[in-house]
Amino acid sequence: MSDSVSPSSVTAPAEAGATGVLASRRRAGWLRQIAPLLAALAGVFLGLLAGAVLILLSGADPVAAYLAMFQGAFGGRRALMETVLKTTPLLLMGLGLTVAFRGQVWNIGGEGQYLMGALAGAVVGLGLQATLPPALVIPLMLLAGLVGGALWAAVAAFLKLRFQINEIISTLMLNYIAEYWLLYLVRVPLKDPESFLPQSAQLARSVRLPTLGDTRIHVGFLIALALVPLVYLLLWKTPLGFRIRAIGASQTVARYAGMSVSRGIVFALLFSGALAGLTGIMEVSALHTRLKAGILGGYGFSGILVALLGRLHPVGVLVAALFFAALTIGAQTMHSVYGLPMALAQVIQGLVVLFVLAADALARRWMMTR
Repeated sequence: MSDSVSPSSVTAPAEAGATGVLASRRRAGWLRQIAPLLAALAGVFLGLLAGAVLILLSGADPVAAYLAMFQGAFGGRRALMETVLKTTPLLLMGLGLTVAFRGQVWNIGGEGQYLMGALAGAVVGLGLQATLPPALVIPLMLLAGLVGGALWAAVAAFLKLRFQINEIISTLMLNYIAEYWLLYLVRVPLKDPESFLPQSAQLARSVRLPTLGDTRIHVGFLIALALVPLVYLLLWKTPLGFRIRAIGASQTVARYAGMSVSRGIVFALLFSGALAGLTGIMEVSALHTRLKAGILGGYGFSGILVALLGRLHPVGVLVAALFFAALTIGAQTMHSVYGLPMALAQVIQGLVVLFVLAADALARRWMMTR
């Protein structure tokens, strides 16, 4: 009996093993690609599940309450219109904060930048509406809103670069200054003399943002949608976007590579401030029609949640803005039908964000071990 082994009998198991390893790696690579999406979906599901427990504790049927919420957000033309209107400011704020957060610039001052953009744009509109044609006034108002928000963010950028003051603290404090500054202006120098209320004069109908057809949806929604691919191109297809992401990954490495970290920080803050300011003047021009208390709408902090839930990706931010808008609008129906508090929608939003971030962290840890 011969003890020789043929080459084919040796290579066959080895080839089978190699094929198995390759197949395993392909499966792992495929799972790595969809793991973030699965983690986000799982986080949303768990957040809604936790919200269902709260609804149950409030004495209502969670399934019926969620159905009422869905019907309130998407059940009919008026519901859809209100959801789109709410999506617009959330999307704009979220896109601006996405650029900032990608660079590890934690801009918490969206509310102040929103107010300063609204103030600058409204002052331009009120000052020019009687002398210039609307086709010229409206772009100037939007430009003033951009500049107003960017300049307010520039204050935080200066404090950070000149005195090393953390932008979280400075932008947060600037929110209060902006809010009380606006309240003073609408009570004294900008107060409408024909009104007893603390509010400015009203923008003329001709200089308000045009609406789409016979709906209340204004062109600001189209502008926000157009910014989704533009922000994506900025972050992933331009040298500037690469520098911002590199600074966000590691400022030390970015400096070693010869990048100007200061310029990246300034751009990230000014860009997010400009979009917040644009959001402010759009909301005033299209919906509020004048400066007054209560124009804020909480978009500054909601924009942070939208950016985080959207995983700092423009498409994800679009989905998150629509989701948050639907929750907010749908909560009104839930409130009117079941008497549940409006604040419950904000609690559910917070729970969803927490669970999505937790699921994302677990998914990243899993991918690192593979």
